[in-house]
Amino acid sequence: MAPRCDRNIPAGSGPADAAKSAPQDQPGCRHCAAPLTRVFVDLGSAPPSNAYLAPADLQKPEIWLPLRVLYCDQCWLVQTQDFAAADSLFTSDYAYFSSMSASWLDHAARYAEQMTARFGLGKGSMVVEIASNDGYLLKNFQTAGIPCLGVEPTAAVAAEARKLGIETREIFFGVETAHKLAAEGISAKLMAANNVLAHVPDINDFVGGFKVLLAADGVATFEFPHLLNLVRLNQFDTIYHEHFSYLSLLSVARIMRRQGLEVFDVEKLTTHGGSLRVFVQHAGGPQQASDAVQALLDEETGAGMDTPAFYEGFQNTVEGMKDALLSFLIDAKNAGKTVAAYGAAAKGNTFLNFAGVRPDLIRFVVDRSPGKQGRYMPGSRIPIVSEETIRETRPDYVLILPWNLRTELSDQLAYIRDWQGQFVVAVPKLEVF
Repeated sequence: MAPRCDRNIPAGSGPADAAKSAPQDQPGCRHCAAPLTRVFVDLGSAPPSNAYLAPADLQKPEIWLPLRVLYCDQCWLVQTQDFAAADSLFTSDYAYFSSMSASWLDHAARYAEQMTARFGLGKGSMVVEIASNDGYLLKNFQTAGIPCLGVEPTAAVAAEARKLGIETREIFFGVETAHKLAAEGISAKLMAANNVLAHVPDINDFVGGFKVLLAADGVATFEFPHLLNLVRLNQFDTIYHEHFSYLSLLSVARIMRRQGLEVFDVEKLTTHGGSLRVFVQHAGGPQQASDAVQALLDEETGAGMDTPAFYEGFQNTVEGMKDALLSFLIDAKNAGKTVAAYGAAAKGNTFLNFAGVRPDLIRFVVDRSPGKQGRYMPGSRIPIVSEETIRETRPDYVLILPWNLRTELSDQLAYIRDWQGQFVVAVPKLEVF
């Protein structure tokens, strides 16, 4: 399965707060509060992408919510129009476990090595990860003898981290939580937030927590999919209700400045179809600013990301991708061919529900996560099974839903060539190989 973005919701995002931010005729930007009047893309409606169904749920109706994305023409933050409280999207049995992806584990191990060497981390340092999931990252610091703490509000994955001996606070993160941790004497030399910044509804409160908990000479890193790639590479399926924001360096730098933080370096990553790793310190901190920051800001403005023109036309692009996938699936069915899918990832649910795909077109979806096997995809209600089902049924095509793991998964499933099976991806365009 794809290493999708981990989650964390800041303190104060329960039903009362949801009521405060209920959709208005002219909603305000979640960062700068400017009126939002411009639509980036409208994907109709869908159930939450990670609301997987148990067999008994098939006899019940699902909640479908509008999936509409707007953009702010003042601070250029791209964001969902909110129709649900965050705590209704991230429940105690949330089924994503970061350790299910070998490539993501490798990414985490490299990160730990690089940050330890670059910032001189040791036994006297404290590493805090927000949205620490099942301990996939912090276990590397723990092995190196570096003190660490995880903050992870989801019970199922937090329990897995504790089995590794990693101290994990099962709590949402924001300014209030940061003050509580600071009152215990916790001061972070390094704070990591890998693929969580997009998942917070109150992005100002969330970032404000880093200002509180970060040591005076500390560094925070944020990883998130780059909006520039989302548009250029047609990655519309990374849009779902759990992703509240879609981020550029232009918008993130503004958000950090508002909280008294500054971006001093940035790296481009290949994860999630092209991500950024942003390095942040207190304003005026000891780290020297890298030329990479201005270079990327120039690249984004050169692409027009601070103008409406950049965001226009994306709707037509995604409708064309939907038509291409549907045509392929219908043609395969008419030809008597069978299609299975691999990876019960959130991005796959976005695409399948936008396209209206059902089990008559895709027989089943394989996923390695035991927490998903035996359940059904939300909306499409396609059954989720173990990989052994591919060997047993020998489908003619395997659609790789987490296209960002295309190479890893096509190598893992290379045995489908034994019966002349072929792989399919639908992003950035339909391809059979």
